[in-house]
Amino acid sequence: MSNRVLSIGNAFPAFKKKAVVSIEKGKEFIDITNEYAAAKGKWTVMFWWPKDFTFVCPTEIAEFNKKHSDFVDRDAVLIGASTDSEFVHAAWRRDHADLRDLKFPMLADTSKSLAEELGILDAEEKIAYRATFIIDPQGIVRWVSVYDLNVGRSVQEVIRVLDALQTDELCPCNWSKGEETLTSQLALN
Repeated sequence: MSNRVLSIGNAFPAFKKKAVVSIEKGKEFIDITNEYAAAKGKWTVMFWWPKDFTFVCPTEIAEFNKKHSDFVDRDAVLIGASTDSEFVHAAWRRDHADLRDLKFPMLADTSKSLAEELGILDAEEKIAYRATFIIDPQGIVRWVSVYDLNVGRSVQEVIRVLDALQTDELCPCNWSKGEETLTSQLALN
């Protein structure tokens, strides 16, 4: 197993996994591949959490769901993922009020093969770290963030970074959408 996290500039690996997209009987599951967003010419934001039925994870998942339209407005597709099975995902969605109406798929990496290939599989527990990948429409990783198992991430920071990447310009520290980029400032001089 590699401890090396897949990094910026690398092609996101090919995969085909089951995902939960609904809690409606008979419509719960679909297959998702690495082409899920790229085929539509969109960016992908794939975020991983360690385990279903835990405490920090649903706070992040619910926040990504609240901000779903912000990602859609940026031509980005959200995919949530963990190493739990699609059946555990479906049960958790039915059980947890904040997860019932998710607007994005919950990918099941039951074999742990994708998490391992991404370098985000905890060596001892064999669960995924809290990792976020922003992947451009060509399937290239443009941003990676990996957190300790106990610390939740900032969804607003993911959106800010996506905005910055989509400018294709130089963006200074703490830059936010609508502010001048360094590239536009240099062009004025």
